[in-house]
Amino acid sequence: MWSQSINFPPFDIKEEFGHNPLSTSLLARHNYVTKGMSSSSSLAERTIAPHLALILVQIMFGTWPIFGKIVLRSMSSTSLVGLRICGAAIVFTLLQPKLGELRRLPKRVILWLVLSSLLGVVANQLLYVKGLSLTTVINATLLSTTIPVFTLAVSIALGHDRSTLRNIAGIGLAVAGVVYLVDPFRASFSAQTTLGNILVIGNSLCYGAYIAVSRDLVKRYGALNVISWLFIIAAVVALPLSAYAWSVDSLGSVSIGAWITLIYVILIPTVGAYYLNAWALTLVAPSIVAIYIYLQPLMAFGLAPLVLGEDWNSRTLVACALIFAGVAVVTIGSRSRAVEEVSEHPEALGH
Repeated sequence: MWSQSINFPPFDIKEEFGHNPLSTSLLARHNYVTKGMSSSSSLAERTIAPHLALILVQIMFGTWPIFGKIVLRSMSSTSLVGLRICGAAIVFTLLQPKLGELRRLPKRVILWLVLSSLLGVVANQLLYVKGLSLTTVINATLLSTTIPVFTLAVSIALGHDRSTLRNIAGIGLAVAGVVYLVDPFRASFSAQTTLGNILVIGNSLCYGAYIAVSRDLVKRYGALNVISWLFIIAAVVALPLSAYAWSVDSLGSVSIGAWITLIYVILIPTVGAYYLNAWALTLVAPSIVAIYIYLQPLMAFGLAPLVLGEDWNSRTLVACALIFAGVAVVTIGSRSRAVEEVSEHPEALGH
């Protein structure tokens, strides 16, 4: 607004200094300093800023299960999922200027978007949040770290990745950790927690499949456009079920604190982190982003005992070692397409 009302004349340093020897020296000094400042600023932007952004992204997503668990004290999992999906769809609609392209996409692309939305948003959210309501944040977060392994497994099945000894070993370690944590032979001692764990595993499988099948969509149309379209489609699909849940739950009695927490869940882990991660992906390699993603479970592991009073036990520690070892074998130093695809989805471990 101010630049339209006040037009400053352009400043040309050559005209100001002229062409005498002194002015030439001053011009050279100006160019050296300007170039140095520009390169230093560019270097800082490329070496420090994206890494700080990636750390912030992981903090955002790492807090989602903590705050989600708090909201679940006031409403059902279906109500929370509906509010989160519809709220995020509204925000993405306001922020993304290219949403009109959705109507002009080929029918084949629309069908892939609908499938991706069902796997990556609707089924993923319903399974994860319901599982979160039945199990602990520590268990849900730990089991979510298997998503890269499921992504790799689906990617191998679709022919996008090769089935190597390293991949098989990583998948085997992660599966062993999952089985040990769920402990199917002792399920009767904690039926509710076991069901919650199984739902989170189902969610991880759905999300791994979503990442694998949506890879071409993201590369062609951009991560932010695709995720915005997916949330809009998911809002339409989930609205009838959500409306029923809202009518059953007495949302009028939900406290202001719970609503504020829900707003945080929508704006920060669901929308804000996508933008920071998309910007960071333009400056650093996908393999680096994939490594940062594993800060998410560490955040949840540290906060869950402090905020929710959850406890670690020996079974959790052993399962954690097995799962993290399997994921490390699959991801660290790997050139797998699955690793790149996971890195483009910052919500992969904290959805």
